[in-house]
Amino acid sequence: MLRFDVYRNGAPARDVELSGAYLFGQDGIPVRADLVADGGQITCLKRVPGACGLALLWDAGKAGRFLLPTTRLPERSKPYNLNVELARARMMHIAQKREDWGLFDYHGAEAINREFDEVRKTFVAALNAADPAEASALAEQALEVGVTLSEKIALFHADIFLTRRKASGAAMNRTSFGCVVDLFSMGETYQERLREGFDFVSVPMPWKYTEPKERIHKFTQIDAWVNWAARTRKPVHAGPLLSFDETQVPEWLYIWEHDYDALRDLIYEHITKVVTRYQKHVRVWNVVSGIHAHNIFNLNFEQLMELTRMSCLLVKKLAPDSQVMIELVMPWGEYYARNQRTIPPLLYADMAVQSGIKFDAFGVQMYQGVPIDGMYVRDLLQISSLLDEFVTLSKSVHVTAAQVPSNTTDDAWDAWGGKQPITKAGVWHAPWSQRLQAEWLQAFCRIGISKPYVESFCWRDLADYEGHFIPHGGLCHNNLEGKLAFRELRNFKAFLLSTDVNEKKRKGTGTGK
Repeated sequence: MLRFDVYRNGAPARDVELSGAYLFGQDGIPVRADLVADGGQITCLKRVPGACGLALLWDAGKAGRFLLPTTRLPERSKPYNLNVELARARMMHIAQKREDWGLFDYHGAEAINREFDEVRKTFVAALNAADPAEASALAEQALEVGVTLSEKIALFHADIFLTRRKASGAAMNRTSFGCVVDLFSMGETYQERLREGFDFVSVPMPWKYTEPKERIHKFTQIDAWVNWAARTRKPVHAGPLLSFDETQVPEWLYIWEHDYDALRDLIYEHITKVVTRYQKHVRVWNVVSGIHAHNIFNLNFEQLMELTRMSCLLVKKLAPDSQVMIELVMPWGEYYARNQRTIPPLLYADMAVQSGIKFDAFGVQMYQGVPIDGMYVRDLLQISSLLDEFVTLSKSVHVTAAQVPSNTTDDAWDAWGGKQPITKAGVWHAPWSQRLQAEWLQAFCRIGISKPYVESFCWRDLADYEGHFIPHGGLCHNNLEGKLAFRELRNFKAFLLSTDVNEKKRKGTGTGK
């Protein structure tokens, strides 16, 4: 059992928010536990031995409100000071990434290193404070400044490597920007926005739509979008072909939920039919999406890995010239703490590589702004660190769907089973707005594209239609007028295409004027 004393403004906290909270063990893998908040204290009844950490939604002052972790801590009778442990984890994270990224050696890092030294002094004072309330107040100061500094460090590191990619010409030669299309939005203005703003389109192929009844297929809207992409010479990313998300699975398939062999054969037949129909037009196939997190048929680990292997090998055979991709959803893996019939995302990714499954790339979804697992707000250092995890997997990465809101007004959350305020998911610096959405998009692109193994970036919704995924998450309003984020994306693409004047001078190709 772990216990944490929680303080606010130097006094025991009256209310503690546990939405999205979970315990995690070694390698950040979530573990099952019962969490209870009462009387300014959090009690964690864990079901596994060993040291564990707590991650929860926490107010970091002007920096924002994020899902933040403590360090892993051993059990003891005396409660830990939650404020101090959150600050400790942040200090350790910054120190680790400064070491990993070698930030001591870069010109311009001196100011960042001085800021870290100042924050560390505040944290040390918190450790030395005799009074727990005083320690918590000092720790909150260190955490607020530490989160702001860590985002500054993430962007500093990103800009160094982004400059290198630009100088080598790799930034735009290997990176493209796309958008997931709405299958039922075929209007001329909608298509014009896609044509002017993106390099490729991602065409959804939900099994629930392509085969609404067994043996009865429906490809009308998908055909229309694939044909439009061919006419406008837009490459197509397509899929997922296999997903056990409830929004993807046709109702009739549940008949076979207790017959794995029949289910496998139906999946084989489905993938064969879709890939054969579109293999000449698709550049990247999203073959398997999120079966590590969505497991509505309660398949075991071996069955999930077998389906992954079979599906990827089949698409490789049918479309040898296309990239085969495995998509990870909810990449921090909180869902594993609630459902042990799932697989932690990075463990699933590692097993896919180690077991020799034939595929080319990983896809990663990055949603923030919805108060459910996988979509609580994280800071930029957490995002950058997550993307760094793919270095050891030796596969290219596609950001298959990114999205944050542009507004905090109430909206119907039909997809999430109710109506909840967006602020319940956390805050990035300030309540979401058009300006903040644009700033987040630019910051995320800088971090993502700076990683040499990231090949594409795809936004989820072009417009704020009624069937939107995240409320107010489109790059355009309902009338398809571009928001600030739409313009920011175009500006970022133009920035990547531009050649730095100083670089031209250095190579002797500039005019010097």
